[in-house]
Amino acid sequence: MPSSAVAADNVIVLFPGPQPRKLSEILEQLIAGFAMRPVTLREVIVVLQGRAYNLLMLLLAIPFLLPLPLPGLSTLLGLVIAFIALRMTLGQKPWLPARLLDRELPPRFFPTLLSGARRVLRFLEVMLKPRQLWLTTSPLLIQLHAFIIFVAACVLLLPLPPGTNFPPALCIVIMAGGLLERDGRFILAGYLAFAFNAVFFALFAVYGQRVLQWLWALFAG
Repeated sequence: MPSSAVAADNVIVLFPGPQPRKLSEILEQLIAGFAMRPVTLREVIVVLQGRAYNLLMLLLAIPFLLPLPLPGLSTLLGLVIAFIALRMTLGQKPWLPARLLDRELPPRFFPTLLSGARRVLRFLEVMLKPRQLWLTTSPLLIQLHAFIIFVAACVLLLPLPPGTNFPPALCIVIMAGGLLERDGRFILAGYLAFAFNAVFFALFAVYGQRVLQWLWALFAG
């Protein structure tokens, strides 16, 4: 393993310094380095440096918000987010097993991501800033925030109909962004998004079952 990769794996900074790089600048660096070849998650973490894991959760959730083709990738992206969030929920250092770190993303993944995510990233760059810091300084609260992300990521792993990934992905993007920039207001917005998810999927379960029963009666009768 390259020494730079080892160093990146061992440097975990949940909260950035006073002048972190912009999200768009980081993605531009990813595009410049990985535009025309497959890339492993280990290489991405090296580029993201100390902000790696919160940024990685945010970036990997964005494709679920957009009409981007994800053949064979949706399970991998959801699994990576869930694994990171679970470690944080348990109060442990964010970490990924070697199998996930060395899993390749296809060529042009990041250029495709950036082209579809520019508006989302620009909005985040303008809106995110340190505030309501009491929500992002308590280890117990950070574990609770991470648990919300973990639950939302588990929903992404379910075999649900197209379009139903948007609510949990939105929750992840908001919560990860809030953790990344120590923005307590975004954290609160993430809890609102989580509550919306609970209502959405409860209604989906009730009315989805009724639709299935109606279709069964229609074709069976």
